Amino acid sequence: MAGILRFKAWAAACAVAIVLVLAPADARAQVSGFNQAIAESAALDPALAQFYAGRDYQPIWTTESDAVRRGAFFAALAGADNHGLPAKRYDAAGLKARFGALQSERQRGLLEVAMSAAFLSYAQDIQTGALDPVRVDPGIVREIPRRDRESILTAFAASDAAEFLRGLPPKAPQYAQLMRAKLDLERAIGQGGWGAPVSAKALRPGDTGGAVIALRNRLFAMGYLSRSAAASFDGNLQKAVQKFQMDNGLTADGVAGEGTLLEVNRTPQERLQSVIVAMERMRWMNGVDLGKRHIWVNLPDFSVRVVDNGKVTFESVTVVGQNIPDRRSPEFSDEMEMMVVNPSWNVPRSITVKEYLPMMQRNANAAGHIKVIDGRGRVVPRSAIDFASYTARNFPFAMKQPPSDGNALGLVKFLFPNKYNIYLHDTPSKSLFNKETRAFSHGCIRVGDPFDLAYVLLSAQTDDPEGEFRRHLNTGRETTIMLEKPVPVHLVYFTAWPTPRGQIEYRRDVYGRDGRIFAALSHAGVAMPALGD
Repeated sequence: MAGILRFKAWAAACAVAIVLVLAPADARAQVSGFNQAIAESAALDPALAQFYAGRDYQPIWTTESDAVRRGAFFAALAGADNHGLPAKRYDAAGLKARFGALQSERQRGLLEVAMSAAFLSYAQDIQTGALDPVRVDPGIVREIPRRDRESILTAFAASDAAEFLRGLPPKAPQYAQLMRAKLDLERAIGQGGWGAPVSAKALRPGDTGGAVIALRNRLFAMGYLSRSAAASFDGNLQKAVQKFQMDNGLTADGVAGEGTLLEVNRTPQERLQSVIVAMERMRWMNGVDLGKRHIWVNLPDFSVRVVDNGKVTFESVTVVGQNIPDRRSPEFSDEMEMMVVNPSWNVPRSITVKEYLPMMQRNANAAGHIKVIDGRGRVVPRSAIDFASYTARNFPFAMKQPPSDGNALGLVKFLFPNKYNIYLHDTPSKSLFNKETRAFSHGCIRVGDPFDLAYVLLSAQTDDPEGEFRRHLNTGRETTIMLEKPVPVHLVYFTAWPTPRGQIEYRRDVYGRDGRIFAALSHAGVAMPALGD
């Protein structure tokens, strides 16, 4: 398809040349330089070539009547940095300089195309992101709702320029809140940051000394405390520590332990990077219909929420995939279609051959609660299998754990069928929910309160959701309950996210994805402000 489009663009350029050759000399003199320059310059970009060919090479940027459009676009580019975009990519200064140096119709034609190319680059970046996420991290498998480039340019040419440009960024309120947070952090950086880091392993109520003063000063600078000259870890400081811990996904015990102090000592530059990455992530989802009712799984927050018409109606802790390349939970959106009560666990092939096969080669009866299944679905006695004769590549059996209280999936799983084999489920390993960092699974999402999640989902189709669920549960049989209306599910990864009041909460970059995204943005030209004195 790309080859066909390039051929059509080339053919259009040739057609312009032929028309000009056949035209009278005076007509050629008037249009040849400008039109031929547009045709040649746009030929390598099918969207630009088709746009200009479709309007008979009439300009949208380079005449006196285009001044308002030009002004609106240059004003938008001047604000690109506010969105955490690589402003140098659009070369506004270079484009302006070329307008001042125009000396021929050919130069005007080349500049016309350069302006449209810059516009398309900016429009895509601010609308659906400056990066292709899967190229940055293979775990970000989200489908980006890119707009058709020719259609964007055509719509822009027929619209009020300023209004059109204002409509490009995400309209979700969280995006505007992140923009405000970006400006606040840049201000803090310009003023020298949040003060000296706290040099201590742990600080507790009753402690005194320089480290306590440093802790108090940083929390004051971050807005958690009023100014105070107290040198002891008093009740006000303890409350401030607890509030900070809650905002950062930490155990809110009021003790500034090692983990808390690590987060307290984060610089505003680090927080700014998280905010800029969060804005890019929101652009990747700009145009995705979240759904009036949807399920929001924020991986680094270790949480799942059901949101109805903008309000959270269910919330639970989660366990997500381990920070190992083939176990990290991916990011994508889909639709939940069903739940399975009393599920069997069909052990994934990777777990069967990487974990259980070596165990059974040492002891044929290892993991005896899981059945070995042949290609026809029949249970095979372990005594009939010479496990040592097989490798991970040629092991011909599958493994399956029947429904039970000890089943790895617990008593219910929630399915949104996808090629990554990711779903939400119960678990018998409840103790892991008490940990602060909960990245322990093989990739699927374990839910702390799965029964309550089932009740909330079933409430849309029955007056007695708990009774309906328990009726199936009590049979002990594997039962699938279809959701009458599928519910959108969004597996996201936000380490910076605003509360409804605009307060930004931060989470740890458990998979290092934000670090890789910011490195890519930085490479693309996103600039960080310098630390002030």
